[in-house]
Amino acid sequence: MTDIIRSAGPDTAGQSPARPSLAQSSLAMGLVGNCSVAALVDLNGRVVWWCLPRLDGDPVFHALLGSPEDDPHDGAFAIELEGQVSAEQTYLENTAILRTRLTAADGASIEIVDHAPRYERLGRMFRPAMLVRQVRPLSGAPRIRVRLRPRFEWGQTRPQITTGSNHVRYTADAITVRLSTDAPIPYVMAETPFHLEKTLSFILGPDETLSDRPFVVARTLIEETQHYWRQWSRRLAVPLDYQDAVIRAAITLKLCTVEETGAIVAAVTTSLPEAAGSGRNWDYRYCWLRDAFFVVRALNALSSVETMELYLGYLNEIVTLTAGGHVQPVWGVSLERDLVERTASLPGYRGMGPVRVGNQAYEHFQHDVYGNIILGAAQAFFDRRLLRPLGVEDFPRFAAIGERAFAVHAEPDAGMWELRTRSRVHTSSSLMSWAALDRLAKIARHVGLDATKWQTRADQVRATILERSWNDKIGAFAESFEGKDLDASLLLMAEIGIIDPRDPRFVSTVDAIARELKRGHHMYRYAAADDFGVPHTAFTVCTFWYIDALARMGRTDEAREHYDTLIACRNHVGLLSEDVDPTSGELWGNFPQTYSMVGIINGAMRLSRGWEQAI
Repeated sequence: MTDIIRSAGPDTAGQSPARPSLAQSSLAMGLVGNCSVAALVDLNGRVVWWCLPRLDGDPVFHALLGSPEDDPHDGAFAIELEGQVSAEQTYLENTAILRTRLTAADGASIEIVDHAPRYERLGRMFRPAMLVRQVRPLSGAPRIRVRLRPRFEWGQTRPQITTGSNHVRYTADAITVRLSTDAPIPYVMAETPFHLEKTLSFILGPDETLSDRPFVVARTLIEETQHYWRQWSRRLAVPLDYQDAVIRAAITLKLCTVEETGAIVAAVTTSLPEAAGSGRNWDYRYCWLRDAFFVVRALNALSSVETMELYLGYLNEIVTLTAGGHVQPVWGVSLERDLVERTASLPGYRGMGPVRVGNQAYEHFQHDVYGNIILGAAQAFFDRRLLRPLGVEDFPRFAAIGERAFAVHAEPDAGMWELRTRSRVHTSSSLMSWAALDRLAKIARHVGLDATKWQTRADQVRATILERSWNDKIGAFAESFEGKDLDASLLLMAEIGIIDPRDPRFVSTVDAIARELKRGHHMYRYAAADDFGVPHTAFTVCTFWYIDALARMGRTDEAREHYDTLIACRNHVGLLSEDVDPTSGELWGNFPQTYSMVGIINGAMRLSRGWEQAI
C-alpha cells in the first residue's frame, strides 16, 4: 500500500509549507476530540488511539502502541478499501472534523469523515464520550471491510460481544461501548468485504439507544459540531500571516483541555519515544502546570479566554489543596495526586517500549511551578471580559504561592526537564520564582494593595539570578547557579521579562546556546548526558523559544527563516509532536504536543505582518 500525503493547504504569507516526507508519516495522524475524549486517526482511516472514559483513561483503541498478540488489527477501528493504493487526509476548514479519502488501483474511492460531537444543546455543552464515523462512496464501485476490535485493560481483555438489529455491544467488567450503525451487522461482525453503495454511519459511544436512524443522528451531530467549531474559530484574533497554522494549533490546544474540570493535558498519548529506542517514553496525559500556563497564554493572545476561565477553576482547587505548601508539578485531570508510574503489556510504538501509565514526575520538586501558577492566573486580575475576574479577595490565596516561590527560589530541584537522578539550583526555576513575585507586585498595585514586599523580594531574587547564574568563562548565563552548562530554558529570560532582550548578556547567551545546542534550524534542550544518555532529537518548543528570542533581539529575518522551516515539519494536517530529528525531519515524542502547538501560535503572533499592512 502506498501512502500519498497531501498538505492541508497554504499556511504562510502566500507560500505553501514544504510537503512532509515519508519519514514523517510515522505520525501521519489527525486528531479528533471534543474536550472530553480524543482519538487519533491514521492516514489510512484507522482509529489507532482512543481512551475512555476520558483523555487519561483505558485505550480502547491502542494499535498506536501495538497489540499484546502482535495482531495489527487488534485495538483499532479500520474502514479498509479493497485494493487501496493512496490516501489523503485533511480537516474540514476551521473544525476538528477529519476527512480521509482512500483510492484503489481501479479508481474506486471512498471518503471517511470522523469527529467527536461537540456543540451547545439545552443550554449546556454536549460532549459525550463518543466517536462518529461516516463513510461514503466517491467513485467507482468500492468494496470495503470494517474491522472493529476494541480491547480493554490496556489490550489484555477481549470484550464480550452481543448484537441487535442495528447495534453491537462490547462489554468488559467496568465498561460497555455500543456501536450503532446502518451497515450490515453480520458483515461488521465477520469483517466481511462488501460493496459500499451509499453513505454508512458508525456511532460508537455510550450504551444508549439512538433517538433516530444512525444516518439521521450522525448527520445532525456532524452539522452541529461543524457549526460549533466554525463559530469558535471565527472569534479568534488571528495574525495576518500563518492564519491556517494558527487556527489549527488553537483547535488542537482546545482539544487537549478537559472541560469538565478545566485541566489541560500535555498531549493525548503516552509512551511515544523521544527518539528511536531511547527509552524516553513518558505518559503525557496529565496536567503539568508549566505546560498549562503556556497553553492558556497562547489562547489568551488569540482572545480565546474561556480556556483560562476553566483552568482557573482547576488551579484554584490546587492552590486550596496545597495551602501554601509544596505543589507537585503535575496532576491528574480530576486533581489526582498519586500518578504512580507502571508499565503496560503493550509492545510500544513501532515495538519501542516500555509503555508507561502514570508519571513519576508527580513526586518531583520542580520549583518553577509556583511562577507558572501565578502567571497562569495573572491576566484574570486585569481582564474585564471575564465572567468572574479575580479581585482583591482572591489575592491572599495566590500570595501564599508567592511566599513559597520566595522560600525556594535558591533551593535545588529537578528542574523543568524533570531530571530523575540529580538536583541543582536551576536558573529556569529561579526565573519563575522571580516571575511569581514580580507579577504579584503588579497585581497588588492593580487591586489597591501595598506592593512593597513583593517588589522588594522580586528585586532581590532578580539580583541573585543575574549574579549567580552568570558565568564569565562561557560568556553566558548557565543552566544552574554557579554552573557551566547551557540549556534552552535560558531563552525564556527575555520572554518572562527579567532582562532586556538587547542586553549584551542575554544576546551573548542566545548566541552561545545556538553554538552549543542548535543543529541546523533545530534546538536541543541541552547537550549534556542525562539519566538516559545524550539526547538524540531536538525539542520543538526550544526552537520556538529561540525564534522568539531572535525576534525580540531584532533579528526578525533570521527568526522567520527558522520559523518557516519548523512549521514545514508539521505533519500533513498541521500537527507537531514533542521532538523532531534534525537530520531526517521525522517527528518523535508524544503527539500532538501542546508545547509545540503553542510555539506555532507564539511565533506567528511575533513574526506576522500587521493587518494594516494588507488592508
